Amino acid sequence: MTALLLPLAVSLGDPAGIGPEIIAASWARRQEERLSPFFVVGGARVLDAASCTRGLQDIICLVGSAEEALEVFNDRLPVLDTSDAEYTPGEPTEEGAALALHSLAEATRLALLGKASAVVTAPVAKAQLAAVGFEFPGQTEFLAEFCGLNQDDAVMMLAGPSLRAVPLTVHCALADVPKRLSQELIIRRARIVATALRRNFGIENARIAVCGLNPHAGEDGRFGNEESHIIAPAIAELLADGLSITGPHSADSVFTPRARETYDAALAMYHDQALIPLKALDFDEGVNVTLGLPIVRTSPDHGTAFDIAGKGIADPGAMIAALRMAGEMAVRRASHG
Repeated sequence: MTALLLPLAVSLGDPAGIGPEIIAASWARRQEERLSPFFVVGGARVLDAASCTRGLQDIICLVGSAEEALEVFNDRLPVLDTSDAEYTPGEPTEEGAALALHSLAEATRLALLGKASAVVTAPVAKAQLAAVGFEFPGQTEFLAEFCGLNQDDAVMMLAGPSLRAVPLTVHCALADVPKRLSQELIIRRARIVATALRRNFGIENARIAVCGLNPHAGEDGRFGNEESHIIAPAIAELLADGLSITGPHSADSVFTPRARETYDAALAMYHDQALIPLKALDFDEGVNVTLGLPIVRTSPDHGTAFDIAGKGIADPGAMIAALRMAGEMAVRRASHG
């Protein structure tokens, strides 16, 4: 068991999705997976019903503090906060979205106050959250603002056993990507990634590979000039600053097994350029990590999966990986500051 003085805070996610049941299933495997202690913020009734879909009976325990959560974790799944909703698997509601948003905000607040060692967020439905006033493209942007940061300073990294990948642009149309790319964006994000790999993963002098935007990384301007006008100058400045960084690389070869041995993280130009290889390689163990925050935050790299919610078949692998990674990152931060 990872040695943490405070447990992880887990947000419930949308009650109609697979979040509640994979949280319960992860708790059931806490010992074999050597998970750090955690508690869930709200949704005791939802979790109780969802745990039954996994054959887990009477495992929920309402607690009044993080310290109490530590005391009961070995025997029961601790739930802090009495907020709740109806359990309607596969049928998202505004009531459920409101609970998901409350759970996310409260888990983050507890981590910022030093009452939890990290935040692990279960999947949410953005369309449902929008109906209850959520105005952010995703949880990453929400967490940045909640922590008092510019949204550009919160960086999404997808991490699995085979690959770490960071998309420079995330929630935008593919046609908008070239307009959003800039030397400043690449430089700022690369520095955040290098710092986070050292602080959260214990990787000194992290090696970063930068993808090109166009086929064959532009092939000397034949297929576009973003590589020569934007990406290469940014890499040159980062090299001058002492970062171990290479590129721009052709994205059709940088994710091959041999290429992955040469870097610790890949900086991709857009959402799918990063997520397609990560999900192809590590779908059941992929973790969404937010870099640049004053707190540790991870999440399973998949959605709510409403179509299989409540059927007891959702794989908890990515949630287990997110819990494990959050615990490991929190220990490194506590040890090294």
